[in-house]
Amino acid sequence: MRKSTILSIALMGAMVPVSGHAQSNVEGRVGKLESEMRAVQRKVFPGGAGQLLQPQVTAPEAVNGPGPGTPATSAITDLAQRVTSLEQQIASLTGQAEQNQYRTRQLEEQFEAYRRATDERIKLVEGARAGGAAAGTTSGNLTGGSGAGGPDEDPAPVRPTRTGGGRTTAAASEGGTVSASAGSTANVEKPSTGNAAEDEYLYGYRLWSAKKYPEAQAQLKKMVATYPKDRRASYAQNLLGRSYLDEGKPSLASMAFYDNYKKMPDGERAPESLYYLGQALTRLNKAADACKVYDELNDVYGAKLPPAMKTQVAAGRTAAKCK
Repeated sequence: MRKSTILSIALMGAMVPVSGHAQSNVEGRVGKLESEMRAVQRKVFPGGAGQLLQPQVTAPEAVNGPGPGTPATSAITDLAQRVTSLEQQIASLTGQAEQNQYRTRQLEEQFEAYRRATDERIKLVEGARAGGAAAGTTSGNLTGGSGAGGPDEDPAPVRPTRTGGGRTTAAASEGGTVSASAGSTANVEKPSTGNAAEDEYLYGYRLWSAKKYPEAQAQLKKMVATYPKDRRASYAQNLLGRSYLDEGKPSLASMAFYDNYKKMPDGERAPESLYYLGQALTRLNKAADACKVYDELNDVYGAKLPPAMKTQVAAGRTAAKCK
């Protein structure tokens, strides 16, 4: 009995330091965990005033997922995934914006090309209309005796022409040699043939050839007023009408042509003036009057008309729907 009592006391004495050691070890571990948790909280929740947030311990719910020990997705991983998703969306939107900009540039380039092509077509159409109108007034370039179409003047040899600086150049009396710029009449050569009436007429012709119609009209009027008895007066008056016609003034043209025929019926350009008078009246929508003019042209000059002019008169009658 005494032996068992002594053994029990000995065992109890031996167990006391062991329990104290185990408790001290646990407390140390707990203290270490608490200090580490505080450090984590200070890191994650700055400004928490050193308070230790107590965990909410609840009974685990029964789920059909991974068993205990499977690590959950951390907040940083979730944020990274969300950032990655946003970056992908931004990249997609950026790509769509770049595609839209590219398509917009393509549309702008296509529209610009279409606009340029349209402008060119409009210019061509307007040029064709202007050319057709000029052809209606100058078709064949009637002559008075040869029967072959030519310029408004009679064929003549090349004659010397003196420029403003005294330099002599070769220029056809037809006025075919024209050195004119679109900006000034000073660039149109003034002929110097020794025949004043001829020079005045040729200068008007060159202005007309350079499409300087107002200047040509003033010059041709001056020539007719100064030299009314010269053979070139008939040419100048006829060319005055053609200048008005080419400028798009058929009413003034008709008066110039009629004056040439009325005042100089024996002039070399009287038949042409009647023909162009018919053209001007047709433009003025006076087809019946145009037909009367063509009839008088055939009655007065029919036997003297060259074949080319007869063909043009027939075409004019067709255009005016003459009977």
